[in-house]
Amino acid sequence: MLRLLEIEFNKLRYSRSAKILIISYFVLITFIALIASIEFNIGNIEFRVADQGIFNFPYIWHFNTYIAAFLKLFLAIVIVSMMSNEYSNRTIKQNLIDGLSKKEFILSKFLTVLVFAGISSFFVFIVTILLGYSFSDFTEISIVFTDLEYLLAYFIKLTGFFAFCMFLGILVKRSAFALGFLIVWYILEGIFYALLKFKFFKGTEIADNILQFFPLASMGNLIREPFSRLKAVQTAANQMGADFNIDYNIHWYQLLIVIVWILIFVYLSLWLLRKRDL
Repeated sequence: MLRLLEIEFNKLRYSRSAKILIISYFVLITFIALIASIEFNIGNIEFRVADQGIFNFPYIWHFNTYIAAFLKLFLAIVIVSMMSNEYSNRTIKQNLIDGLSKKEFILSKFLTVLVFAGISSFFVFIVTILLGYSFSDFTEISIVFTDLEYLLAYFIKLTGFFAFCMFLGILVKRSAFALGFLIVWYILEGIFYALLKFKFFKGTEIADNILQFFPLASMGNLIREPFSRLKAVQTAANQMGADFNIDYNIHWYQLLIVIVWILIFVYLSLWLLRKRDL
């Protein structure tokens, strides 16, 4: 496995664009800390975002993983480009000639996916700990590590998304088209959900129950938006007569759905590679 990872990281080492995207990704994650310095002036009222409790343990695990997940597209571009470059530079054919099997080739890409997701999760963990201990009102160990399952959900979510991008990179062979296909897939899931929700199953939860099994929707369900958990938001909503009925918990079956998709994407990637004439 180390040999396969070494092959992949040697390729990334000489890719200037990949290095720029990877560095940009981790730099942007650290910018979450800048949210703490944002201040709003509404009339004579001044308040700082950090004072609203977003960096309190254990809520910060939910908030940081949700925000950091938006930046995953940077690494997704690296993964898609990594796959398309194998075809355009003919390195995939050379790797196979040099004795690498097709199974090992896909395994090397998936191991890279796992490393990216793992390093990203560890980085978010460090940023969260630092921000939490700097701004949280609660720093007892029992509270600090409550809701740590959001970090596991973040890792699974990134792995699933990157595995999907890996599959698209093999399917389409061109990075721009693969990313375009990703956007089209996202739109198609939204259209399908709208048809189910407002045409076929009005007034029921059947549409939501069906959509949770789709790849991008299942990944999105792992970490729900955290803003409605804030007391200030809930107080304002109650005053307006609104009621939030959102399940913020991480459920095992949601993780399982994404894990199944990961296995499907890896299998389909290998199946495509074996079927094609390289």
